[in-house]
Amino acid sequence: MTSDTRQSGSADEQMPDRRVGVAIATRNRRISLARTLRALRALPESPKIAVVDNASTDGTPDDVERRFADVELIRLNENLGAAARTVGVEALATDYVAFADDDSWWAPGSLALAADRFDASPELAVVAARILVGPESRLDPTSCLMAASPLPPSPRIPGVPVLGFLACAAVVRRSAYLEVGGFDRRLGIGSEETLLALDLASRGYHLVYADEVVAHHDPDPGANRDGRSVLQVRNALWTVWLRCPPIDAVRRTASVAIRAAHDPSTREGMIAAVRGLHWVLPDRRPLPRSVAEAFRSLDR
Repeated sequence: MTSDTRQSGSADEQMPDRRVGVAIATRNRRISLARTLRALRALPESPKIAVVDNASTDGTPDDVERRFADVELIRLNENLGAAARTVGVEALATDYVAFADDDSWWAPGSLALAADRFDASPELAVVAARILVGPESRLDPTSCLMAASPLPPSPRIPGVPVLGFLACAAVVRRSAYLEVGGFDRRLGIGSEETLLALDLASRGYHLVYADEVVAHHDPDPGANRDGRSVLQVRNALWTVWLRCPPIDAVRRTASVAIRAAHDPSTREGMIAAVRGLHWVLPDRRPLPRSVAEAFRSLDR
C-alpha cells in the first residue's frame, strides 16, 4: 500500500484532518473490506469512516462492528447499490467526502491534498484521483484517459477538467453532491457516475482530475461481477436518454445498436434500457448547451 504521494514529516501536517470523511458502500465483501478499513485507519488524516452495508448475507456488518468499533456502521435492509453511498454522505458531517469501494483505499496525504483543492475553489464539486491498481501499483487506463481530457481548462479551477470519474477514487463536495441528489438508485452499480457528473456540471460545478491525489484499487479477480457489463450498457443508454439532446441521443443509441448486433451482453443491456423507457422519458431533463457540447466533445 505504497504511493509516490509526497508527505511532510512536520507535526502540523501529521495532525488529523477532519475536512474529509470516507463513505464506503459494501455488500458481501467481508475480507476485502477489512483490508480497506485497516488501510484507511492508518492514514495520517484520520478520516471519519462510514460503512453502509447493502444487506450483506456473509456477516460483513457483524465483522465491522466487532473489529472496527470506531467506524460508523449503517445496516440497510435492502441493496441500494450505488445509492447507498448517499446514505454514507448524509451520515458524515465533513465538508468533503471521499468514496472508497470495499477493495480500494486512499494513499497517505491524498485526502488532505483534495481538501486543499476544494478549499481554494468553491465551484469545485469532484476531485478524481490517479488510480493505481493491484500490488504492483500499475496505472489504471481510466486515469490515462482523464489526464488526456480534451475539455478546455478553467482559469479559476486548477486541474484537468473531466465529465466523469470512478467512484472508488473520487472526493466530492458534500453540499454539491446532496444538492443534485447523489447517485440515482435506479442505476444500481455500473457506469453510474456519468449521470451524477453531468448533473453537477449542469448546476455550474466543476470536476477535475488531479494526478497528485492517489487512490489504490486492488479488485479480487475471483469476485462475482456477473451482469456488470449489461448494467454498464443499460446505464450508459439511460444517461444519454435522460440528458443528451435528441440528435446526440440518437447517434449514441445507434452506436450501441451496431455493437449489440454482434455482442450478447450489449444486446441484453440495450433490451434492459428499453424496458426502462417508461420512467426515463418522463424524467428527461436535457443538458445546458455548454455541458452538452462538452460531453459531445469526449466522443471525438
